[in-house]
Amino acid sequence: MRAVFVDANETLAAVARRLLRPDDPPFAIHADPGIAPQDLPGLLSGAEIAVIDHTALPRAVARACGGLRHVVFLGTGARSYMDPEALAAECGITVHTIKGYGDTAVAECAFALMWAAARGLSEMDRAMRAGTWLRREAVQLTGKTVGLVGFGGIAAEMARLCRGIGMRVLAWNRTPKAHPDVTFVPLERLLAESDVVSLHLLLTDETRGFLSAARIAAMKPGVLLINTARGALIDEAALVEALRSGRVAQAGLDVFTVEPLPADHPLVSLPTVTLSAHSAFRTPEASDNLIGAALDHCRRIAAG
Repeated sequence: MRAVFVDANETLAAVARRLLRPDDPPFAIHADPGIAPQDLPGLLSGAEIAVIDHTALPRAVARACGGLRHVVFLGTGARSYMDPEALAAECGITVHTIKGYGDTAVAECAFALMWAAARGLSEMDRAMRAGTWLRREAVQLTGKTVGLVGFGGIAAEMARLCRGIGMRVLAWNRTPKAHPDVTFVPLERLLAESDVVSLHLLLTDETRGFLSAARIAAMKPGVLLINTARGALIDEAALVEALRSGRVAQAGLDVFTVEPLPADHPLVSLPTVTLSAHSAFRTPEASDNLIGAALDHCRRIAAG
C-alpha cells in the first residue's frame, strides 16, 4: 500500500522523514501545506492512504480519488474538514483519527491563555507598543474556580496544572467520569460558579454552537473564557457581544469558526481578547507523538 502525506508543513515533513523506517510501506511527503482540495485526486493517484493535517476532503473530491481507502487525520477534529460517516458510506473510505498526542501541549496553551486573560497581558502589550502606558487591574487566579467543559486527556492535564496553582477545579462531561481533585457538576452549576471556563469538547453535530448565547448569559459575570478546542463550539456573535458588554471580561482563543481568522473579524478589534493561531498543539514533543502515531496507523493498515 502507498501512503501520501498531502499537506505537510516544513516542521511535520522533517519529523516524518526522521521517523520513517527503511521497511515502511511507500510513504510520499508532499511538502505543501497550501494544497487545494481539488488537487488531491491527482496527488493521490495510486495511493490507498492519505495522511491529512488540515486540508478539506469533500465527498466530491473523495469520489474522484479512485483508489483511496483510508484517511489518517492528524488529530481528533476530522469533522472540521470532512464527513467521516459519509466518506465511509459513499466512498468506502475509513477515516482514522489520532488522540492524546498533544494533551500536555494543548493544556499548557490553555493554561497560558488563562494567565494572559487574567493579567490582561495582550491588552497591555498592544497599548505599550502604541506608546500608551496602560496599567490595569488583574485577576489573581489562586483560590479561583476553573470550570472544564468536556473532560478528556487535555482537560485532565489542564486540571493538573490548575490544581498546582491552588485553583478549585469543576468539570462537566457528557458521560459520567471521576478524577482526583476534580468535582464533576451539572453544566448549569459549572457556568454559574466558574471564574474561568475552558472548553475541551470534540466538535460534533451535537456540540456545534454548544456555548450558545443563553449559556454565555448563564456564566458568572466577569468570567474568563478559554477555547483551545474548536471555534464552532461557540456562538461567536454572542461572544463578541458578551465581550463588548463586559459579561465576559477576557477571552483567550486559539481556535475560530473560520480559519485563518479574517482580518476584519470583530474579535480582532476587541482589546479584551488574546488570540493565537490554532497552534496549541505545536511543540516538538507533540509533533513527534503525532507523526509517530500516523506512521503506526499506516503500518497497521498496510499489514492488513
